[in-house]
Amino acid sequence: QVQLVESGGGSVQAGGSLRLSCVCSGDIFENRAVGWFRQAPGKEREFVAAIGYNGENTYYADSVKGRFTISRDNGKNTAYLQMNSLKPEDTAVYYCAQSNWREYYTGAPVSDFVSWGQGTQVTVFS
Repeated sequence: QVQLVESGGGSVQAGGSLRLSCVCSGDIFENRAVGWFRQAPGKEREFVAAIGYNGENTYYADSVKGRFTISRDNGKNTAYLQMNSLKPEDTAVYYCAQSNWREYYTGAPVSDFVSWGQGTQVTVFS
C-alpha cells in the first residue's frame, strides 16, 4: 500500500509563495508519474500539475502555468510544488497523487492516479 503525505500548506498573502512537499512510501516512486490536484470549497477537484517518472516531462494547468513549478527528487521519494505569485483563487486543499504509469499525458484520466495523500490546505488572502 503506497502512502503519500503532503506538507507545506498554510496561509499567505496574495503575491506570496509556498512550497508543497509530498513524500511517498514504497519502492516504485521512481517509476511512476506524480500529480498535484486541488479542490476549493464547492468546486470539483482539478488538475494542477504533473511530472513524469524521471522529471523530464512536466505538465501544468493553464491557470498556474508560469507561476507554479513541479519537481521531484527520486532519491528522497519526494515530489514538490513550488507556488509563486499566489492569488486568492489558488485557495484550496492540495493533493498529491501517484500514477499507475511512468508518464502523464495531457487529458489523461484522473483514474490513472491510484494513490492519494490526505491533502494540505493552502489559503491565499488579499
